[in-house]
Amino acid sequence: MMKIMKAIERVPGGLMVVPLFLGMIINTFFPHLLKIGGFTQALSGDGYNTVLGMYLFTVGTKMTLRTAPRMLTRGCGILAAKVGTAMCIALPVAMFLGGDIFGLSTLALLVAFSDTNGGMFLALTSAMGDKDDVGTYVPQSIETGPFLTMIILVGAGLAKIPWLDMVSVVAPILVGAVLGNLDEDLREFFGSKEAIIVPFMAFTLGQRINLQSVVNGGPQGVALGVMVFVITGTVCIFVDKWLGGTGIAGAAASSTAGNSAAVPIAIAQADPTYAAIAPVATVHVAASVIVTAVLTPLLTAYMYRRVHARPPAPREVHNFDSGVPPDATPAIKG
Repeated sequence: MMKIMKAIERVPGGLMVVPLFLGMIINTFFPHLLKIGGFTQALSGDGYNTVLGMYLFTVGTKMTLRTAPRMLTRGCGILAAKVGTAMCIALPVAMFLGGDIFGLSTLALLVAFSDTNGGMFLALTSAMGDKDDVGTYVPQSIETGPFLTMIILVGAGLAKIPWLDMVSVVAPILVGAVLGNLDEDLREFFGSKEAIIVPFMAFTLGQRINLQSVVNGGPQGVALGVMVFVITGTVCIFVDKWLGGTGIAGAAASSTAGNSAAVPIAIAQADPTYAAIAPVATVHVAASVIVTAVLTPLLTAYMYRRVHARPPAPREVHNFDSGVPPDATPAIKG
């Protein structure tokens, strides 16, 4: 028996990254392979919107409102740190540098910096944090998908996206959130199916990208991943500690989500002015996913060791002025 699944899992973000690049290969070298109609073509790039809608619905079902205020406060703080950092870096590039810096577009910067790898965050905080750390992901899950990126771009005047298109993106999330909060069984059923949908979403997305864009991407994607890790890791750890956390949750938020590779194309569908840069931005974001998937666990483990390090044993203090050695027993006065 072949160990295909185990091989995929060895790749950081493998369930997203491997099908993504497989789709790219088919689109580049065999662009008409799956264009035969019927169910087969539905699993090509033509079916991307449907699969993405399913994914957003499953994400919505996991957004629960029954969260302790402390978790909610810290989660909102980390969310604000993550998204605020993304805006502080990406928006000046758009406004003062023509939308590009060293080959990295505003779109790639905004997407890579603003979306945390939720699966990795939950795994790391479950293993090294506490229940409060895990619970902080509830408000952070708002980052998932293209809606928040759309809001930022439209609010900054960098995109013209019809309001109905924005509603169509958030509607599956809202419906999922409502059903997930009304019925715990529904939340468990649909929320547990997210991992099944991710490879299909990645595969159909890959079939919208030509590998020539990967060549054009070059080392910028790796640099983007390092920037996301260093900058958002530093900011999120600081905010987490400031709000009463240990910094473990902040460290676990220093990644780029695997599903964020789907966001540039989704933005380009809503605003065609981004169509030219979306493929390269997708490659840059995918590279950031891989880089941060390697580095973020190392940072989280470092914070865990710092938090649980034993304090040094108290030193014996010798009063040299008294002339009495530290182990001397005081004389008993008769």
